[in-house]
Amino acid sequence: MRPLDERAEAFARLRAEGTPRLYPDPQIPFAKPGDGYWALVRHADVLEASRKPHIFSSEPNATTVIDPPAFVQRYVNSMINMDDPRHAKIRRIVSRAFSPRMLAKAEDDVQARATRIVDELIATGPGDFVEKVAARLPVEIICDMLGIPDTLYPRVLRLTNIVLGNADPEYTGITPEMGRIRTGLGMAKVALASRELHRLAARLGRERIGHDTGDLTSALVNANVDGEKLTAREFGTFFLLLVVAGNETTRTAIAHGLKLFTDNPEQRELLLEDFDGRIAGAVEEIVRVSTPVITFRRNLTQDYEMNGHTYRKGDKVMLFYNSANRDESVFTDPDTFDITRSPNPHVGFGGPGPHFCLGANLARREITVMFKELFSRLPDIRAAGEPDRLVSSFINGYKRLPCTFTVP
Repeated sequence: MRPLDERAEAFARLRAEGTPRLYPDPQIPFAKPGDGYWALVRHADVLEASRKPHIFSSEPNATTVIDPPAFVQRYVNSMINMDDPRHAKIRRIVSRAFSPRMLAKAEDDVQARATRIVDELIATGPGDFVEKVAARLPVEIICDMLGIPDTLYPRVLRLTNIVLGNADPEYTGITPEMGRIRTGLGMAKVALASRELHRLAARLGRERIGHDTGDLTSALVNANVDGEKLTAREFGTFFLLLVVAGNETTRTAIAHGLKLFTDNPEQRELLLEDFDGRIAGAVEEIVRVSTPVITFRRNLTQDYEMNGHTYRKGDKVMLFYNSANRDESVFTDPDTFDITRSPNPHVGFGGPGPHFCLGANLARREITVMFKELFSRLPDIRAAGEPDRLVSSFINGYKRLPCTFTVP
């Protein structure tokens, strides 16, 4: 796995070339490779593809270069992998479930849980920031929203780590020494972890059908919008999407945030001079620089010309958000962490269009509250070493990040 600065340099060279490159599909057991994919690395191209879902389709798959085998797809084929009208139907039902009352409760819960997390961090002392802080807040929030008992939080965290960390030997037990078969074994691990989350969703859903328990699971299984309801499989795949996306991406941003403020102490001081006035910009810059989700895929439904290149019907393109967020034609000094950057049209929550992140505002709230609680009570908290990075081409994650602080 290449260092992040080497990745950034490689993407900068690709952006400078001007025209896209075609890359071969990886060889994956149980999956049939195609004719390769085009790498979209410029900000303008990512935006244009995102705004035209009727041309740059999310079907049949938007998350991996190669279509996963059926035994995986049945569990992970969520609304991310859909276009209208299927996507619009699920989004309508889901949006109705995210009621103002539920969102208000979630916001209050973020503050209460952030306070408790810092209480326990102070009590136990310095250690792994990911385990003690970054991983805890988002998984506890999303589990509480879904009505998942707190006794199951560790299980949910373990399963989501496997789903998104399927290339990392620490989470799967599958090592590079196993050769090409390791990717197929990783897919099998993803299928098993996803099936377990589906079974949890089904059990919670059965308990709530016909009963309003005030949580998101209840709202989803009982939702009926103009006669439309979620099927059992649609609910299961959306449940999995929520616990995975609601957990991993926000914890990645929080962990990166501490490292960025440690490496850029002048930005930390700038934030602390006027926290309430500058935190919104800081959150956007953390998301831009860290870009938790590295890439998504789109599939051409027709011939289309963009940026001087003609894409053909059936072509695959990969939208590299991490490269778009460092595009020199859009961001001045793109490798610099600047919490006052304005404007900041990053694509860290995805590009514009129907697939923009449904949980973006909740993620912003979680990052804001967590850093306010940390910096107000432990103003000198900082990373105490280099992070242990997740082995992934999809998530720019930290598995561990040592931290240190003194209690005032």
